[in-house]
Amino acid sequence: MAKKLMKGNEAIAEAAIQAGCRYFFGYPITPQNEIPEYMSARLPKVGGCFLQAESEVAAINMVYGAAGAGARVMTSSSSPGISLKQEGISYIAGADLPCVIINMVRGGSGLGSIQPAQSDYFQATRGGGHGDYRTPVLAPASLQEAVELVMDAFDLADKYLTPVMVLGDGMLGQMMEAVDMPEYKAPADLPKKDWAATGWDGKSRKRAVVNSLYINAADLEVQNLKMQARYDQIVANETRWECDGVEGAEVIVTAYGTMARIVRSAMARARAEGIKVGMVRPITLWPFPEKAVYEAAAQDSVKNVLCVEMSLGQMVDDVKIAVAGRKPVSFFGRSGGMFPTVNQVLEEIRKLSKGGM
Repeated sequence: MAKKLMKGNEAIAEAAIQAGCRYFFGYPITPQNEIPEYMSARLPKVGGCFLQAESEVAAINMVYGAAGAGARVMTSSSSPGISLKQEGISYIAGADLPCVIINMVRGGSGLGSIQPAQSDYFQATRGGGHGDYRTPVLAPASLQEAVELVMDAFDLADKYLTPVMVLGDGMLGQMMEAVDMPEYKAPADLPKKDWAATGWDGKSRKRAVVNSLYINAADLEVQNLKMQARYDQIVANETRWECDGVEGAEVIVTAYGTMARIVRSAMARARAEGIKVGMVRPITLWPFPEKAVYEAAAQDSVKNVLCVEMSLGQMVDDVKIAVAGRKPVSFFGRSGGMFPTVNQVLEEIRKLSKGGM
């Protein structure tokens, strides 16, 4: 298939449809509005259902219902809207249901701005809602990768019976790039959805029950331990990252999503000046690639580790945990919808290559 110039939000929506998503429930909020707009036009043409709910709270509970019936279902929003969905996301996780959630992050806190940010990292990687649950989080750095990760998200959700979040930002959603839309093929090992509540005749199968309420404390602990065992499998099997020039580097930079693109440009200039700099780019924010960051930072050549974010410092906590005190960890970021420039990142790399902090 020839590449097609697409806007980020529209490419994500089309990727979901190609992956078999036939139900979308959401509510408008900038800068992700092109996703529901695109879905509203495309889903009826492929036998699907688009519904603009009366609120984000209603939308996520509609997702709960469709997921409980075994459908491939997605919702999308931006920061304040995702906050409103958190209770429903916890319910979906607690009921062992698969779905995909897109968050095109904008500046906060509060209503904040409509500009791109990465300040929802804590919310995304720590579950966000109440209870002992985690949400796998995929962080694309390009539209091509976004398309591929959205398709993967549906497979991961079905494989592990969990909500999966794709964390982008306003920049990724609004930019345009050439995209090669892959032909989706479902993995052969996806489990059957014999748990889905699709009707019961009283005899042909066990009755399906969708529930996250356990009055007996011992029963709830059993459920939570079952969920934790699933999360352990996700950590063991699904952690993803990319390394760029880390071997022999003096400075290791960590960055994700669109911020990693800015860092890559700064690294090219730094290397032209003779600075040995490498990057570890987490693709899964949870599970976080602790081992990859540790091994890159533990090299004798490394003087400093730099974490660059479009926030005042959130992923940097995971970087510090991963580095485990082996090397100094510095942070540079901008907030509220502002983002670090190539020259600003380059200056930080220069400083750290000389042994500064």
